[in-house]
Amino acid sequence: MEQLRQTVISCVRCPRLTEYRQLVAQKKVRRYADWEYWGKPLSGFGDPEARVLLVGLAPAAHGGNRTGRMFTGDLSGEWLYRALHQFGFASAPTSQHRDDGLTLHDVYITAAVRCAPPENKPLPDELANCRPYLLHELTLLRHLRV
Repeated sequence: MEQLRQTVISCVRCPRLTEYRQLVAQKKVRRYADWEYWGKPLSGFGDPEARVLLVGLAPAAHGGNRTGRMFTGDLSGEWLYRALHQFGFASAPTSQHRDDGLTLHDVYITAAVRCAPPENKPLPDELANCRPYLLHELTLLRHLRV
């Protein structure tokens, strides 16, 4: 998993996505002006022995692109991590940033696209460029059931 994570976070396969995620990380919105944005592609997150896989579309520009973790720092993540915690899959009901100590149990979270796309709309070739990462995760997550 660590080798895949390093490959993902160094990816520059999609010029449009690379430019956009870096631009968002430099020209921050006012409410996150004091944050140091992650501004790189996001790898999956969770339990490598997981039986449950959650696949989102892509990181949010001021969520995952800012925090460095899927579904972290945006409204969808607030709902998701609260639900995961309620049902015993997460160690805490919130996820603030990639180094907040949150752990997942029996669940792994990833996305079809690893960079925040403009208007949250990845292009077909961008989906195709990220597909090998998702397929590689599927081969590494040997206990998946759902």
